[in-house]
Amino acid sequence: MAKKSRRAKKRSKKKRSIPAGRPSQPAPAPSPAAAATAKETAALAEERAAKLAEEKTAKLAKEYRYVYADLKRIAILAGAMLAALIILSFVIG
Repeated sequence: MAKKSRRAKKRSKKKRSIPAGRPSQPAPAPSPAAAATAKETAALAEERAAKLAEEKTAKLAKEYRYVYADLKRIAILAGAMLAALIILSFVIG
């Protein structure tokens, strides 16, 4: 029979602390100007992320150009071997 792990004991010993200092009053509603600024900031962040993703894709295409040639060669060889197997199955069988 397997030995009991000590992990359960460690978990029971840990005391989970509840974060203190929660505000009793709700946060004030953001002003329309602040909401517009937040939307502009989010739009800029999305544009930057899209631009970075496009740059990374372009860099990867340059770096791994040889991979495409290798994959094409593998696909051609696999197709030729499959065709040879099909032909052999008709000739032998």
